[in-house]
Amino acid sequence: MTTDERALPLELDSSAIQRLGRHAVDFLADWVRDLDSAPASDYRQAGQLVTTLRRPPGEGPGDFAALLELFRQAAGQGVDTAGPGYLAYFPAGGLVTAALAELLAQTVNRFTGVAQVAPALVAMEHGVLTWFCDRFGLPEGSGGLVTTGASVATLSALLAARHAHGDGGGDGDGDGDGDGMLYVTEHTHYCVAKAARIAGLPAERIRTVPATADLRMDVSSAATMIAADRAAGLRPFLLVGTAGTTSSGTIDPLPELGELAREEGLWFHVDAAYGGGFQLTERGRDRLAGIEAADSIALDPHKSLFLPYGTGLLLVRDPAVLHAAHAADARYLQDLSPVDDLPDFGHLGVELTREFRGLRLWLPLHLHGVRAFERELDEKLDLAAYVHRQLARDPRFEVPWQPDLTVVLFRLRGTDEDNRRLLAEINSSRRVYLSSTAIDGRFFLRLCVLSFRTHADRVEEALGIIRSAC
Repeated sequence: MTTDERALPLELDSSAIQRLGRHAVDFLADWVRDLDSAPASDYRQAGQLVTTLRRPPGEGPGDFAALLELFRQAAGQGVDTAGPGYLAYFPAGGLVTAALAELLAQTVNRFTGVAQVAPALVAMEHGVLTWFCDRFGLPEGSGGLVTTGASVATLSALLAARHAHGDGGGDGDGDGDGDGMLYVTEHTHYCVAKAARIAGLPAERIRTVPATADLRMDVSSAATMIAADRAAGLRPFLLVGTAGTTSSGTIDPLPELGELAREEGLWFHVDAAYGGGFQLTERGRDRLAGIEAADSIALDPHKSLFLPYGTGLLLVRDPAVLHAAHAADARYLQDLSPVDDLPDFGHLGVELTREFRGLRLWLPLHLHGVRAFERELDEKLDLAAYVHRQLARDPRFEVPWQPDLTVVLFRLRGTDEDNRRLLAEINSSRRVYLSSTAIDGRFFLRLCVLSFRTHADRVEEALGIIRSAC
């Protein structure tokens, strides 16, 4: 082995860590500094880079600076979801302090699937979860876990609901006969149907409740469908409300749905993947009223709390049901025992091996303070309302729905093809990036103000680009 081949062993000494760390931090600082002027979307070098980056690693060591430069080029291609011009889907931005927390957490590399292995770190994560439960009005003793996103959280919630109701009603031992029914609308995120499929529920066990003209679940229709299914010998067990739908950001009538679920003995799950973060604001709490009646809540801090992708939460009224639906045991775990009142996260969800995820939540909340998040979210609510007013005043546009949160839907008074061309023209500016959706078979442009890096100047620029593209 040559000296060069020994230059970067797997175990780095302090000087090597500092040297590589300085390169990485300099890169991060420059990247964040340049986000404001970076294109909102750019594909000009994507084809060439895809070919280059598929090459296998070399047998010997590489050069960190050169590899970092390749990463910089690769990250610059596609849609810049971290920049202020990203107004599609659900922007977040990715807090640098959360990324630093992740660097620390991954370096200490502690296992948090069972509390005994890392009790203090589990307590840190559990404390954040307890705080979230309190903010959502869940009762004392509520809990949950940090997941990779609301999709995994939804799967665990569905499994818990089915276990609690014996696969849709019955004695709660999970031995139902497979006739359990769950209720959604056409605007419910498809992760619910995906979770049901993974859990072994056939598509015919999912009832699609009609939506009202303002895109919310029709509570009376839901009640009628539940009653009809019971009369047919089926067993309703899960009602899903949404606190901010993906297409329009609309909030279902949560108080009425919670009451219906209570009367019918159904598990009430609220998908707050997008809207949940707004619970930190006064307006958000008003609009999400009724969420406190949920048996489970899924939310994505990587959406409305600006954290890096891969950060989800599942909050549950009764963690014992989560444990009953997910817990398992093995002989090689016989040396482990419970620690005080700390949860064993590996027994609450589908993952046994899981990294320490709590720091990416704990550090930003403690470092910046809760009010900093509240101020940013209030600004986004204001900016979305402003966008709605400006577009609604322009006779060229249809703007049918007042935004509940920060999603604004609009379209030209023309054909769907006219609107597809408009979206392409807007995005070709490379200063902003919007998305689209379909409501009642009609094409709508979709603008979502959510990144903590998006402020009034970029919103005004977006409006100017929209108007000039018509």
